[in-house]
Amino acid sequence: MSASEIAAELPKLSHSERRHIARLIFDLEEDRRTLDDCDRAAAENFRLLDHLEAQDATAESR
Repeated sequence: MSASEIAAELPKLSHSERRHIARLIFDLEEDRRTLDDCDRAAAENFRLLDHLEAQDATAESR
């Protein structure tokens, strides 16, 4: 399977399936610690963004 075929299939996966695949790829890389740090930072920022969007939605509904 080519990289472009794999990339075309990724949007069809659930969030948890994509995260699992990302983890498998990270484990293959030499710079795993750096990638783990980046992954953690991204997850924290996405949680913050979700929280802020939820606050905005609550404020708009009032």
